[in-house]
Amino acid sequence: MKKQAIKSTRYFSNQMLEDSRQQGDQLADNCIQLVFEQVGITGLRTFFQWLVKEDFDWKNQLDFVQKYFQENAVFPSFYQEREFQRGLDFAQKHQADIALMLGCLSLPYCYAGADGAKVLWMSERIGKDTRKRLEETGSFVFGVLNPKQWKISEAGIPIAMLRILKVRLMHASIRFFTLHHQTWNTKDWGLPVNQEDMAGTNLAFSYIVIVGMRKNNLSFTDQEAEAYLHTWNVINAMMGVEIGLLPQNLREAFVLAKAIAKRQFRTSEEGVGLTKSLLKALEEFIENPLLKTIPSAFMRHLLGKEVADLLQIPNNPLEERLVPFIPVKAVFGF
Repeated sequence: MKKQAIKSTRYFSNQMLEDSRQQGDQLADNCIQLVFEQVGITGLRTFFQWLVKEDFDWKNQLDFVQKYFQENAVFPSFYQEREFQRGLDFAQKHQADIALMLGCLSLPYCYAGADGAKVLWMSERIGKDTRKRLEETGSFVFGVLNPKQWKISEAGIPIAMLRILKVRLMHASIRFFTLHHQTWNTKDWGLPVNQEDMAGTNLAFSYIVIVGMRKNNLSFTDQEAEAYLHTWNVINAMMGVEIGLLPQNLREAFVLAKAIAKRQFRTSEEGVGLTKSLLKALEEFIENPLLKTIPSAFMRHLLGKEVADLLQIPNNPLEERLVPFIPVKAVFGF
């Protein structure tokens, strides 16, 4: 059997990642600044409410907002149609498993990043209405992974692209609002929703999902996994993540994930609080009271002891031993 060549990888220095914490997304930030200058803080809050809704009528927005959608509804230079489609096909094939990873792995993985978790915690809706936030996140993920939403729509732009470009402006709005309240320590924490945190989120929704699915004994090829990674790289490039922070293959994704985790993963009040709210929301999906401990056991199984402990996820030794043999999807009703 012919040996598979080991793919090359870039290495991500501490200084490079530190610099990326001071970088936002100039294009989206400029657009939000213009909205603020034209309609003020109250108008910007109204605009933000449109951004979070399932409303894709961009043609009724301010002229420069319309221009933003028109000019940025394009694929990045590295986009490969065949690979992108293979990634979408993979997502459709494993939709229930990806949904499971989203709630039990991707989100707590993000919460482990202490400085990035501060932004999420400062949004009251995260703690007070976690289930709704879960549903909104799922709607976005499975919207952009739906091949039908990449076809030209009545809006003149594929709905998937509109979803992505709206979230890009949402991130810029959160940066603006967080800095506007003047309680944010940019020197120590970096900009709110900065490039390093966005790169980590990209990994959480792509590479980390792959890792979790394999840990859950799902079988698929490296080629399928690489295609899924490519699809998310395309999505996140359109969302404003610098191309240099998008991993070009699974090995590079591993290297970048380790570098970010080494810098950012630690116990924080915000990360623990977010995880506690998430567990409570996940438990609400489970009707049988005897199975309410499954989400925390499954989280610990996927995240590993070290990360689970820093998030203070409850330790249920018996359930953790049984998790590999429990049809967790069925427990959640998938």
